Amino acid sequence: MYDRTVEEIKEKLQTVDEEAFTVLERALKSDTRKGVQKALEATRRRLGAEAAESQRWQSLYEYERRLAEKSNAALWVGLDEAGRGPLAGPLAVGAVILPPKPLIEGLNDSKQLSPQKREDLAQQIKGKAMAWSVQLIDASEIDRLGLGSALRKAFLEALEAIKTQGFEPDLVLLDGNAMHLDARERNVIKGDALCASIAAASILAKVTRDEVMMDYAKLYPEYGFDRHKGYASADHREAIRRFGLSPIHRNSFCHQVFQESLFD
Repeated sequence: MYDRTVEEIKEKLQTVDEEAFTVLERALKSDTRKGVQKALEATRRRLGAEAAESQRWQSLYEYERRLAEKSNAALWVGLDEAGRGPLAGPLAVGAVILPPKPLIEGLNDSKQLSPQKREDLAQQIKGKAMAWSVQLIDASEIDRLGLGSALRKAFLEALEAIKTQGFEPDLVLLDGNAMHLDARERNVIKGDALCASIAAASILAKVTRDEVMMDYAKLYPEYGFDRHKGYASADHREAIRRFGLSPIHRNSFCHQVFQESLFD
């Protein structure tokens, strides 16, 4: 390797996997050039981070398998929501049954992912899942039912949609606190960061809701829904002060944020 320049070695190290690095590290160990040694160290860090990330997302599958074993469950579904707290737009609930294989690399809580990574994973989930569904509850129904009842409705509709696809799970994994929706229910605090199927459901719910809000941004451009997705950002609150409420605003939520006189 001594006949290669430092830049050539750096370029080579940027793409090697663990097995190839073991060979290169041995060959370059005695290379005294500082640039080479720095490149080796950078590669060690990269491979270490990649190994840690691989272990993280694989542990999501293992965690829910252990939960299933404790419940003697052969088939389980994960559910999660997006849009619980915005001032505008729908509530979304995703439900996903993942197969034992192939595993989906990089699954994580949707809030920890970039928009592009969420969209890429959403396509993989839809292509690889045994069954999936996303149910939406619009703003007017949230106002009519209240958030708690709207959540229950969306979760139950998501479960029913899974059933209509021919699956009857033995275990229902829900992110967060108990909702007492179903006798099969098992609640997992921070489940979107612990269980693969809940993480997948959170991604589908988030991506679907964001797509809806992007469409609403075209209908109501003055509110900036493409930027804040209906959440109570400073510019969203200012737009409400200027233009009032749109048809997709949650009146009940907005009246909690602003003084009643604002809307009289």
